[in-house]
Amino acid sequence: MGLFKQRKKEQKQEQQEPQTQQKPREYIPGAGGTIVSKSILEGKSKLKWFFRQNGDLGNGWVAFGDTDTQEYVNDASNMAVVDFNTLANIEEAVVNVFFMPVGTDLEFREDASGKYFVDTRTGREIRQPVPNPFDVVLKKHHAFMTESNHAPEVFKRYLHESDNIEIHRVGEVFFPSGEVVLADPLTYLGNERYEAHLKRRIPVGSYPIEISIFHSPIAVVGLRIAAIRLVLMPGEAVRHEPAEGEGFGLMGVDAGMACITDRVIAREYGDFLQKWHKDNPDKNHYDDYFAALFQKSYEAFPQKQREGGDFIQWSIPDTQHSLVMAASGLGDGAYVGFWGMNEQGDVVELVVPFLNPENFVDIDL
Repeated sequence: MGLFKQRKKEQKQEQQEPQTQQKPREYIPGAGGTIVSKSILEGKSKLKWFFRQNGDLGNGWVAFGDTDTQEYVNDASNMAVVDFNTLANIEEAVVNVFFMPVGTDLEFREDASGKYFVDTRTGREIRQPVPNPFDVVLKKHHAFMTESNHAPEVFKRYLHESDNIEIHRVGEVFFPSGEVVLADPLTYLGNERYEAHLKRRIPVGSYPIEISIFHSPIAVVGLRIAAIRLVLMPGEAVRHEPAEGEGFGLMGVDAGMACITDRVIAREYGDFLQKWHKDNPDKNHYDDYFAALFQKSYEAFPQKQREGGDFIQWSIPDTQHSLVMAASGLGDGAYVGFWGMNEQGDVVELVVPFLNPENFVDIDL
């Protein structure tokens, strides 16, 4: 009897407690604002017309309901700007077409076969998610990063100034041994196990290091360093071959930074880091040391890099040597270096491409 009374009491409390509303789902983070008729938002109509237009307001998508008249939508007070995910929580099918380009004009349909959109201009039915065009390009980019054979015109895109490419000489660095090392200076440089040591040696001496700055018209790409180049002698390379390494030949990048340096300097850098961390056991060498140097670089060359800085030439304390650090294109990955030869077969340069500019000039977002 006591258990029965207890259960009745619990049921009564459950009836009195308000039901918690389900939290709206975020289908696409940062999707932006969408113009939606209030008839859809208020549940008085269902989605019928969905199109994407040019404009400074939100992501360009506009949604009309099946009961909306021309007079209704012409009245601005009947329209509202909401996050795209608000509309997606009303009609999930819109997520499938979010990445379609400006100019898209769709009719939403629902029948025995399911929910889908029809392109009003072509009659094509859209039943599957349309992929993000940037993701499609990224797949090409990741394949490109580890290619060991590029056509000559690919390198010309990096090494010659154009509407989208700017060449900047960061500085001159010394190679005391001629043994070339490629590494991410924030994660791998200073640790021989994870550095890429190239088989080919260069003459001992000082050489300029240049970066190829890519100004993409695509906002999500923006300004990026497309390649880094060690200039060994004057003249233009007519062919390139992969720079073979002693064991692991690819330059691994895990902190979005790259450098070309000498094996001796790599050891000096490792000694610096070891001492710095011993003196600063609770600090991070980027946030608490290098970040300020990159910021100064940005202030000196604000038109050539992203806010916060993309490149520096830095002198290693208590040594006579320096090294250049530069951001690696779109960030982390494994990159291949290439020796460039002139017509006589002399090595004139070492180039490490980070991205193919051609892939990031025209993305239909």
